[in-house]
Amino acid sequence: MAFDNTSALDDMASTRTLLIELGCEELPPSALAELVDALALSVKNGLLDAGVQYGEVLPLATPRRLAVSITRLAEYQPDQEIERLGPAVAAAFDKEGNPTKAAQGFAGSLGLEVSALSRIETDKGERLGHRYTQPGEATTALLPGIVRRAVDGLPVPKRMRWGASRVEFSRPVHWLVMLYGSEVVPCELLGLESGRTTRGHRFHYNQSIELSHADEYLAKLESPGYVIADMVKRRSLIVEQIREQARALNATAVIEDALLDEVTGLVEWPVALTGRFDERFLEVPAECLISSMKANQKYFHLLDEQEKLIPAFITISNIESRDPRQVIEGNERVIRPRLADAAFFFETDRKRPLVARVEQLSGVVFQQQLGTIADKSERVGVLARAIAEQLGGSGDQAARAATLAKCDLVTEMVLEFPELQGIMGAYYARFDGEDEAVASAIYQQYLPRFAGDDIPDTVTGQALAIADRLDTLTGIFGIGQRPTGTRDPFALRRAAIGVLSIMVRAGLDLDLRELLTTAAGQHGSVNDVPTLVDEVQDYMLDRFRAWALEAGMSAETYLAVRARPITHPFDFERRLRAVHAFTHRDEAQALAAANKRVANILAKQQGDVPAAVDAAHLAEPAEKALHEAVMAKREETAPLIDERDYARALDALAELKAPVDDFFDQVMVMSDDEALRRNRLALLAGLQGLFLEVADIALLGQSS
Repeated sequence: MAFDNTSALDDMASTRTLLIELGCEELPPSALAELVDALALSVKNGLLDAGVQYGEVLPLATPRRLAVSITRLAEYQPDQEIERLGPAVAAAFDKEGNPTKAAQGFAGSLGLEVSALSRIETDKGERLGHRYTQPGEATTALLPGIVRRAVDGLPVPKRMRWGASRVEFSRPVHWLVMLYGSEVVPCELLGLESGRTTRGHRFHYNQSIELSHADEYLAKLESPGYVIADMVKRRSLIVEQIREQARALNATAVIEDALLDEVTGLVEWPVALTGRFDERFLEVPAECLISSMKANQKYFHLLDEQEKLIPAFITISNIESRDPRQVIEGNERVIRPRLADAAFFFETDRKRPLVARVEQLSGVVFQQQLGTIADKSERVGVLARAIAEQLGGSGDQAARAATLAKCDLVTEMVLEFPELQGIMGAYYARFDGEDEAVASAIYQQYLPRFAGDDIPDTVTGQALAIADRLDTLTGIFGIGQRPTGTRDPFALRRAAIGVLSIMVRAGLDLDLRELLTTAAGQHGSVNDVPTLVDEVQDYMLDRFRAWALEAGMSAETYLAVRARPITHPFDFERRLRAVHAFTHRDEAQALAAANKRVANILAKQQGDVPAAVDAAHLAEPAEKALHEAVMAKREETAPLIDERDYARALDALAELKAPVDDFFDQVMVMSDDEALRRNRLALLAGLQGLFLEVADIALLGQSS
């Protein structure tokens, strides 16, 4: 991430590049980007706070260094015009015009004589004061403090000490560079004195590199240093090399961002090499081989034109060997036993069918108060059966899938590679001759795993995925472990979002409250099921708020729908979209204000408002017109509401703006005539009820 502040520098001649580099032993690759971005941001903020102008702030990092380059950094803070105000002139001099103690004290605090002070006109009258220019401090004097604070504030989860030093950092540090142009900025940090000496690649150029100027940094590190310090450049180079190697095999390399980022953080001079493994390993499910290659060796796997795994891999070496074949063979020797282990786990697991492992689940605790995984599977089976039958699927298949869903957790393969849970269960179920619907559901129970991921595409898979999450939600809420802003150990937010995503994206018209009641009823320790259901339902529907905001909707749109007693997530989402579209109509704000006015009037009434309007008591033309319009719109929108075509229903109701405006302009609602008043209240209640069939649009005019 680069930061830029060049707009204020166009007229500045006295600027130079600043280089900060902290050299250390190999840093954790997964934390490298976060650390250097935090360092760059903190230094940038320090400069901003000091008022020092700068150009581009560029984070640079390799496994052995954190660095920041800042171009066009000003030599000084800008001069500041200072105004100090003292006592009022009336209180500063006595009747003879002599300075009072107040004037003398103020002048003394500035080191001046009273005669040197000015009279300054303010909004509180004329006061003694002093205006002067304070020269800006040299940037080099400010930098040590800015850099120390930045390093001290780095998000290092676990600091260490080394040798006899009391200094603490993520890894031992060995050198510190701070150059402002060609000038060394004196600074003591982490027990090191700043200088101009960096170091090259650990193997290719394990020597000191003297920097005469900060602008030389990237070029000198690259040659002769064999270090590409720019992470963006290094990452791009790795991608380019991987693709080039893949093209040579007429294959496609799968480059996942997480693995690419980790590999980028592992090397300073990337060199892509292609290795191979025995074809016999392809008899093992591809996911097993891929997990082994990624997790253990950080290899990129390759696919053929049919998107099937080929017996080859690409590794990123940190050296440019004179004999690449030796490096390749070394990697091939290393991966062979890894893949052999995966094959062994696979063959071992296949000797026992999944159903034979059900009993083992009784020894695996899900949560101490909620029992074992076997207990959970039984509860999920009851709920999954009910959901599948509601969706027109097979309750037996859903129950069978629930029985087998967690059995792969006790297989050798999943114990070694937890990320394969569900994947291996589906493979083993197919090998065991289970129904395809059952096998695919075992895999689909974990979908969606992240935002934008696929959702289950079979009824059995949808039923199992929803049931599993609802059991977890009701169980964990039931024992009082609701997630907080910082703690969510059972991933309940993700579980709630997953359920809503499946229901909405698959168009499943399921009653969330009904399902939660069934799920909560499976937990024998829950005493007050309705209260638990209320709590979990509110928590889940509140997830729609973030979804609405991410979709570009207003918080008021969410609140308008949330105000209605809607327990079908699919229906909830349709209303959100309809109300969002309605807010873009010209009539929206006026009708929202009118509905708010109606709500306020009705809320103040004591006793019941008549359920129907008595047409005989309609006196004014405007109220007669509104009554006719409301009756016509009720007849027009009723079938639209039944069809859940909320957008068209609100479009129709938007046409009520004119008769509503005329009514409030021409009719006194709170008439002294009780019969007239009650009839008009009934008319307003009818008007309000039309909109409440979709949402409480009175809330559209409120802020969140």
